Amino acid sequence: MTSHEATPPDLSQPPFGGTPDPAAAARITSRDVAQAAGVSQAAVSLVVGGKWRGRVSPAKAEAVRTAARELGYRPNLAARSLRMGRTRTALLVVPALTTEFFARVYTGAARAAADHGFGVVLYPSPEGLGPARDPFDSAAAALDGVIASSMAAEALTALRDAGLPLVMLDSDPGDDRAGATVNLDIADGARQLAAHLTALGHRRITHLAADVDSWTFALRARAVANALADVPGTLLRRQPAALAVDAGLHAAHAALTAPGPRPTALLCDDDIIAAGACKAVRRLGLRIPEDISVTGFDDLALAVAVEPELTTVRLPAEEFGEAGMRALMAVLDGDRPAPPTLPVELIARGSTAPPPAHAHNSARPGG
Repeated sequence: MTSHEATPPDLSQPPFGGTPDPAAAARITSRDVAQAAGVSQAAVSLVVGGKWRGRVSPAKAEAVRTAARELGYRPNLAARSLRMGRTRTALLVVPALTTEFFARVYTGAARAAADHGFGVVLYPSPEGLGPARDPFDSAAAALDGVIASSMAAEALTALRDAGLPLVMLDSDPGDDRAGATVNLDIADGARQLAAHLTALGHRRITHLAADVDSWTFALRARAVANALADVPGTLLRRQPAALAVDAGLHAAHAALTAPGPRPTALLCDDDIIAAGACKAVRRLGLRIPEDISVTGFDDLALAVAVEPELTTVRLPAEEFGEAGMRALMAVLDGDRPAPPTLPVELIARGSTAPPPAHAHNSARPGG
């Protein structure tokens, strides 16, 4: 993931693939491509600029790409950028570089950016709370726009002050300071987990809630509480945990050894917290899922690295990044796109099962 940091767009390479001789490519013009593809020069310009949808048919767009590739056409993106007053560079701000989720968001965003001849600079802001410093002395001079993923609104003050178009991912859609928002259906994911556990028969559930002051985690907490409030006889407790394996371990240990009836399920805000919870369960001499069910969120690689594998919610991270970049391109074109919400999916695995028949007698491990 870190190998992709601060990578500017390579304007020396042809956007349509191939490795043409630079001198030969310089002699190929958009008129040559237009003649070869049987379209107008205007159509070539639209396809090369990534603005052909709705203006040029898919068949003609493919003909332009094929002709450009075969002729070795290399448009002068630098000159076009100067004419348009653009650097053809977007900034992707993420809370951390240590979670694969954000690497996948970057992959999707970079793929969509390449379709428009843009490059993406990846920039971390501590834990998404900030403040995120202006990564350049003046971001407005070096960037066309910003995509911020899973960030607290206050963390982006410096970037907002730069006056750059801003797209927020995994953020409050009511925040009118962003040019657009793109979200995953996080609330539905939390509801799916709650429904999964209650359908198995669990009624004593502890929510290991991420101890992060952000919109997305507040949304999860509300969704879990609302879903379980509709199930008679359910006891929901909340135990905060930082986004780390050790923090998940300590939070789960506290939840499982607290006075009173022991929970039969731990609903975790993140796969990383869930991995720590699994360690705590085993250290207390309990079994997963026979004694305690554990769920995660995100469907990281970690979810299938633990044993048993985690029941979790799969988030389409790459599609999320793509949607964010497409929204930024729309904002740069003067549009304000409707905020899309991408669906998520419950993945049931071996870490969940019905509660033990004697659960009502279990006050604590060994009790």
